[in-house]
Amino acid sequence: MSGTEHGVTLGTPIGLTVPNEDMRPGDYGSMSDIPRPSHADYTYQYKYGTKTSSGGGRASARETIGRVAAGAIAEKFLRLRYGVEIVAWVSSIGDIEMKEDVVDTITRERVDSHPTRCPDAAVADQMTALVQECRNAEDSVGGVVSCVIRNSPVGLGEPCFDKLQATLAHAMMSIPATKGFEIGSGFRGTTQRGSAHNDMFVRKGDRLGTVTNNSGGVQGGISNGEPIVLRVAFKPPATIGKEQATVTYDGTSAVLAAKGRHDPCVVPRAIPIVEAMAALALADAALVQLSRHAAVLPFNALPPLQNVVTPLNPAKAQDPTKPADDRAHS
Repeated sequence: MSGTEHGVTLGTPIGLTVPNEDMRPGDYGSMSDIPRPSHADYTYQYKYGTKTSSGGGRASARETIGRVAAGAIAEKFLRLRYGVEIVAWVSSIGDIEMKEDVVDTITRERVDSHPTRCPDAAVADQMTALVQECRNAEDSVGGVVSCVIRNSPVGLGEPCFDKLQATLAHAMMSIPATKGFEIGSGFRGTTQRGSAHNDMFVRKGDRLGTVTNNSGGVQGGISNGEPIVLRVAFKPPATIGKEQATVTYDGTSAVLAAKGRHDPCVVPRAIPIVEAMAALALADAALVQLSRHAAVLPFNALPPLQNVVTPLNPAKAQDPTKPADDRAHS
């Protein structure tokens, strides 16, 4: 809509719009009086006194198309400025988990080679069978998306409240259907001793690096130059065709069986969303760091300080308990 011309940005805000040309609001008619279990219908109704009549509104993953579009711009900035690579993949669906460590080698081409977006073909086929089993049973299943950010510059992230892992977690947990976030060793690291968990430093070219990466590329909330490795857990989709005993908004017993198009598993669809949110969080951190560099001037370039207070001579220090006038004239 705006902000670009002839393939380049203009420096003005970039506006995008995506028309939804395949709406089916009638699919939600049977759910108008029944809040879907584990969905946002009840909480939105309670918070705002009203709710979207179909599709979940802002609680629907449809809103993430804007994130993906904006994330593409952020990712291009990171790639051109720093050479950053961001790749996400499906590492588990249900209890089927990919074991191969692909952090250093994974590519988007390999991820997209299978509909499940799991880069291990044999495991991907098992995932496909599980998702189809859930679909046939009118049920759903969740899973985990793993993501690596390679070539991140050192020094991104702010102390205390805007640590890099905190902003990444905020970004990921804002995605619909997310239930968990890990970085580096995550919860597994709690079972290790410090001597095993510590990442030993080693020289890597013109900087320090680490032999292992239990930290997941972030130490003290600041990127250390190693690959940033994170995982995001997605719950089973709440809207399913299987009958569920529940109640209406007024508490009357009811049976809900959702109709229409509903994914039995959203995990493969989440890949570009996770990549986009990683790009947006990292781009924010990079811009903060760039602004810090721009604000730092050589000390001799600063103007001389005026009205400098001379440090108090300890030999002439007076008893602070004396009246002010006595101290001034003593």
